[in-house]
Amino acid sequence: MASTVKNMKSMPKSYFYTDDSVKSITKHEGKMSDNFYKEAAAEVVRDAAGKKVEGVQQPATLGSHMSSPEIPEAEPEVTPESPVPESTPASPAPASEAPQEQPAHPVVEDTPDDGFDDFDDFDFVEAYDDDPVAADERMLPENSAASAIKCAFLGVGGGGGKLAKAFLDLGFHKTLLINTTVKDQPEGVSAEHFLLLPGADGVGKDIELGKKVLENNSALVEDAIRTRIGKVDWLFVLAGGGGGTGSASRILDGAFNRYLRSVEAAGQVVYVVTRPTAQELLNPTIASNYEHLLSEVALQPHIMIDNEKQLQLLRGKVGMLDLYPSANRNFAKLLWQVLKLADETSPIQSFDSKDLERVLSTTGRMVIGSTVARDVNKQDLGSILYQGCLKSSPCPAPAGKASTGVMLLIVTPAMASNPSVSKNLEAAFSYVGGRTDTLFSGVYVKQRLPGLIAISVIAGF
Repeated sequence: MASTVKNMKSMPKSYFYTDDSVKSITKHEGKMSDNFYKEAAAEVVRDAAGKKVEGVQQPATLGSHMSSPEIPEAEPEVTPESPVPESTPASPAPASEAPQEQPAHPVVEDTPDDGFDDFDDFDFVEAYDDDPVAADERMLPENSAASAIKCAFLGVGGGGGKLAKAFLDLGFHKTLLINTTVKDQPEGVSAEHFLLLPGADGVGKDIELGKKVLENNSALVEDAIRTRIGKVDWLFVLAGGGGGTGSASRILDGAFNRYLRSVEAAGQVVYVVTRPTAQELLNPTIASNYEHLLSEVALQPHIMIDNEKQLQLLRGKVGMLDLYPSANRNFAKLLWQVLKLADETSPIQSFDSKDLERVLSTTGRMVIGSTVARDVNKQDLGSILYQGCLKSSPCPAPAGKASTGVMLLIVTPAMASNPSVSKNLEAAFSYVGGRTDTLFSGVYVKQRLPGLIAISVIAGF
C-alpha cells in the first residue's frame, strides 16, 4: 500500500486531472472514505516502526496538513539472557510555586573550598606573635656588672684600650677596643672585643694620620658598635691623650652619635681622657696631641684622668709593672660604684638613675673622687669629706663653682642609728651643696666598712 501511495505521488498531476476526469473526481471526492487515509497512515507507522533508529523520530510523509499520531516508545525486548532493567525512581513532585517563609536567622553552612583562605585577612596576628629574630652571633653578652644605666665602653688607641680592659674585667661585657694595630691589644682580651682598623699599622703619634684612618673607617666603627654592642643609652669613650690614635678619637663623634640616634638612646657620649705624666709632657708631640684632644672635648661631658697624680698616689704601694693596671682598675671601680649605687634602694636617701643621667649630661669637665672618714664625730665632717674626695681623686683639682654635684655616703648600721652622726651627715651635704648649683645625694647602709665612705662627682667645670 505504501508503494502505491508513493507511486501515486510521483505521478504527474495530469494523470488525475485530465479534462475528462476532473469532473468525475470532483464529484466523487466527497465520497472518498476516511478509511483510505487511515489505512495509509497505519501503513506508514508500520514501516516507520521497522526502520526506526533509536533516538530519531521519523517525520510524517503525508504532508504538513496531516498530524501524525504520537508514537509510543517501543518497550525493549526482554530475553532470558538479557538482564532485567532496574526500575527508575519516580521523579519528585515539583515544588509549590507559593513563596515559603524564611527563618529569622538563616543557618550558615560551610562552603566548599573555592581556593581562597579567609585567614589571609588575619595573618598579621601571627606576624606580631612570632618570636623575635635571633640575635646576631657577633653580639657581645649583656653586662653582668650592676648599673643604673645601660652603657658601653669604647677604648680608642693603646692607652684607651688598656683602660677599657679594666671595665671589661669588672663585668662590663659591652666593651670594644678600637685600634689601628694589633700590637696594642691587651693580653687577655678576646678577638670579639677588639676591632682592628685597616689602613695603617699604628700611626706613630701622628694625629693627622690617626684622624684620616679613623675617619675612613667611621662606617666600620659604627657598624661594629651596632652589631657587637647592640642597644645601649650611654657610650663612654676612653682615649689616651698624647698618642696619635687616641688623640684623634674625637673625629668619630659623628659615628658615635649616629649610632645613639639609630637605637633611640636616652643618653649621650661621655669622654674619658688620660693626661700624660709630667715626664711625657716634656715631649712636644705628646703635649700637642694631648692639648688638641682636650680642646676638642672641652664642650662635651668628659672626665680627665691625671696619670701623674695617679702615679704619685700609687708609688710605694704597687710595683712598676702593675702601676698602670692598678691605676686603671681603681678608676674603673670608682666609676662603677657611682653607676651601681644609683641602681640600689636606700632606707634613708637614694640617688636614682635620673639623678645620675643629669650629672653625666652636664657640659664640661667632671671630677670624681672618694675618701674614707674613720672618725665620724668631728664637727667639720662636711669639709673633711669634700676635701678628701678632691685630694684622693685621680682627676686634676677643679677650679670655680660646679653646675651639678653628687655626694654619696655609705655608712654602717651603727652610724645610721647614731643621732650625732646623722647631724654631721646633714652638715656635710650642706657644705657640698653650697659649692654646686644642684646637688644630688644618697645615703646607703652596708656592713663591714673601714669607716664612713664618701664618693663625690662634681660636674660642669
